[in-house]
Amino acid sequence: MILSLILMSSAASAQSPSSVVDKVLGALKGSKALSASYTVSSPQGSTKGTLVMSGKKFRVLASDVKCWYNGTTMWSYSPATDEVNITTPTAADLQMTNPYSAAQNFKSGYIISKGGTGNGTYTVRFTPKKKSNVKHMLVTVSTVNWLITKAEIVQTDGTKSTVTIGNYNKNASASASTFEFDKSQVPAGTEVVDLR
Repeated sequence: MILSLILMSSAASAQSPSSVVDKVLGALKGSKALSASYTVSSPQGSTKGTLVMSGKKFRVLASDVKCWYNGTTMWSYSPATDEVNITTPTAADLQMTNPYSAAQNFKSGYIISKGGTGNGTYTVRFTPKKKSNVKHMLVTVSTVNWLITKAEIVQTDGTKSTVTIGNYNKNASASASTFEFDKSQVPAGTEVVDLR
């Protein structure tokens, strides 16, 4: 067991940060449908949610936001506005909401460097190439399945948010309706505003 841990640690150390990001993108793209649960902790509090992805399509369900994207149309619900907005998102919009698009943006919009290795993990540091509110991000990846387990986002003012991801299922059951607006997930009578 000790030998296998040493070998796994050595294999992770031999990876370049860029090749680790490529393996993460490959793991995301390679699954027919992937589901996971996540927790976001920040100075404003903590939120838990679930995510389902299939290609460009995704669904996010959490207490502070609910979002469905079927590859063309996006439905977004916010309890703050108590309405569902329907949009046709641009590529820039998707980089902010779609985990796969955001991960692809890491390759072009950030300087990628090694952040460290641990037992079965590899940490990649992302530093924005352009001026940003984000000072850097530390993303921890499992070297077993090449999926992200944790991300720490440090703002230029020193505040830090942590996203922990787990309960991955790379063979999740997801039909086309999974990525379409489900009115049972929002309060009855919620206004739906078509912004297309």
